[in-house]
Amino acid sequence: MSDQIEAVEDFRLRARAWLAENMPKLDPDKEYNTNRVADREWVEHRELQKKLFAGGFAGLCFPKEYGGQGLTPAHQAAFTEESLPYEMPLRLNIPSLGICSGMLLDMGSEEQKQKYLRGAISGEIILCQFLSEPSGGSDLAGLLTRAQRDGDTYVINGQKTWSTFAYAADYATCLVRTDWDAPKHRGLSMIIVPVHDAATHLNRVRMVDGSDEFCEEFFTDLVVPAENLVGTENDGWTVGQRQLFYERQAVGGGSPYVSGRAPSRGNAAGLSIESLAREVGKDQDPAVRELVGWTHAQDVVNHQLIKRITVGMASGEYPAMASSMMRLAHAEIPQAKVDVMFEIAGDAAVTSLPEGDGYLRSVGVAVLMRQGASLGGGSSEMSRNMISERVLMMPREYAADRDVPFREVRRGR
Repeated sequence: MSDQIEAVEDFRLRARAWLAENMPKLDPDKEYNTNRVADREWVEHRELQKKLFAGGFAGLCFPKEYGGQGLTPAHQAAFTEESLPYEMPLRLNIPSLGICSGMLLDMGSEEQKQKYLRGAISGEIILCQFLSEPSGGSDLAGLLTRAQRDGDTYVINGQKTWSTFAYAADYATCLVRTDWDAPKHRGLSMIIVPVHDAATHLNRVRMVDGSDEFCEEFFTDLVVPAENLVGTENDGWTVGQRQLFYERQAVGGGSPYVSGRAPSRGNAAGLSIESLAREVGKDQDPAVRELVGWTHAQDVVNHQLIKRITVGMASGEYPAMASSMMRLAHAEIPQAKVDVMFEIAGDAAVTSLPEGDGYLRSVGVAVLMRQGASLGGGSSEMSRNMISERVLMMPREYAADRDVPFREVRRGR
């Protein structure tokens, strides 16, 4: 039975042996869980992904015909557990593998899967997303970047922003407007574009915590082959919604396509709240101990939510939009944890900035960045709308521009 899937425990033992022999151990002096990424890390992570691919441990849940292993989420979970002591190509998880590759598996042509999906799994290609625009806020369907068909090519003009790790990527899935006479949701197309091109100007955006993972892009007559169209012309909203499904799933922690997990040291997101209480001498304070217990309860709820929603979507019990529940929890629970940590740390988190180091400084930085969790991947308000309208089937929110040709939609100036 050559097609029989290997038992999870047999796979675990094989992965454990391979990891010990082939992957580098974590560096105890290295800072993990940070958006501050040195350029050399991208080279290192590409090489780590190539090593996984050569060893037969890349893209575990992707089909074999595109370079994956055709295994189950249980195999991926076992591999992730075994890989915790080792360096892993974590930077390639989101958005390249967990979001863009997932969408291409569902929506891409056979040629696109063989080139871009296989390339991402093998480490030869890094993918990113060109979605948000400065004029649209959370109204993604109101985008203004346009693509005009010219024979066998599209000519793209416009601007994108908040593109995570775009500077390190090779290609992007870019949502553009191809029909200005159709209502805003029905005149869009998804096109794969090169990131580094003479017709594209890319800037890195420095954030309040000192990181510059986000980018903005300006397109001036960027020419791409028409074969780079994903799906059909003017049906880009369908493709984009599938990509956003994978984004909510990945950001919420339920993606089967990501591999490995960041070490728990290096910033406030992974810092043990008990360690913080001890650090500031409050570990015996009854009120602080209650906060610690409450935070642990929230973590348990989050893990169980991810498991329940993931299993429910896989079985068909829940619709795909149920991923919005994971996305919402990813915003609300970490923000609540940051607030509790800041309450425990008090002035120490402030006085450690900007030149301090270690846990207390990371708490202060986390407070500065706390709103990011409720904005990236769609705002919390959007997640609540999705849950109410697409999961609970409540009446849709009123929209003044519904069914209006996009060129007639009034826009702010």
